[in-house]
Amino acid sequence: MAEAIARTVFTTPRSLPDADTLPGRVVVLDIAFAAEGLGTPFETVTGPFLAKLGDRLAAWVDHHDHEYHARYAADPRFVLATKAEHGACPEMITPELVQAIGPIETIVTHVDLDGLYAAAKWILGGRAPYPSADEDARMVDTRMGEPGPTGRLIDHALRARFRDEALKHRIVRWLVGGLRDKEHRAVIAEAAAEFELMEQETRRLAGRYRSIGRIALVDARESRGPYDKTELLLEGQKKAQVAVVRASGMLTVAAPYDSGWDFVSLLNLGGGMPTRVSLPEGRLEETISKINAAPVPTKRSTG
Repeated sequence: MAEAIARTVFTTPRSLPDADTLPGRVVVLDIAFAAEGLGTPFETVTGPFLAKLGDRLAAWVDHHDHEYHARYAADPRFVLATKAEHGACPEMITPELVQAIGPIETIVTHVDLDGLYAAAKWILGGRAPYPSADEDARMVDTRMGEPGPTGRLIDHALRARFRDEALKHRIVRWLVGGLRDKEHRAVIAEAAAEFELMEQETRRLAGRYRSIGRIALVDARESRGPYDKTELLLEGQKKAQVAVVRASGMLTVAAPYDSGWDFVSLLNLGGGMPTRVSLPEGRLEETISKINAAPVPTKRSTG
């Protein structure tokens, strides 16, 4: 079993921590390689991070598509898959993998539910924190299906307080503890309740979508308060094949997980999740043009 005292660091592919601040052997979970098309090239983000970690990198487990996966195919520390192969990262973490990697001191994981569940599962030696945890993570990360009560509670809490690092640590501890701690659950439930208030602004913005061919576009710079971007994108996908949200200098482009769209290739991004990407808002006209001119995608089987 992995050591429960391992330090857990939450991050994103574009803002990796300084490797020198990470003690001991490190595992990286659910962190995609940075990509040129996403505005943060591999050579200036992921590459230097790997170089600084050196032999201290114990494992890198991830399920996001990237053109550089082939570079590391011969290195057993890299357990890499595509989104089509694994809808979520926790299902890639097995007792055999954790045992093979051995003791570690630091876990670096993504800030979302998928990443938190992956960290908890690693700490538990590859065992899921509750029976349907892997399924909940897959449903939340792919937005296909409805997660159970625990997955829904945590998903809503994280979406309401997505910058709250203390909440993320609390969620991991609650998962590792087998969902028994009542104080942890109460704080998580309080955060989840805030999500309901965000939904009101999300619904208002959803009413402002406009159709441009295959695209439903909304300018969320006009928001009057906090909203949930994931829910807003899902509402847009009810109106058109592809939803685009413009906010904070960026575009978020999304289509259903099984739609067959591959925005990574279409928009020359180099890596990421094929059906949900972010890119600078200066590429709006190009994005609209390429999506509307692309061949009709073939829906893929979700097994």
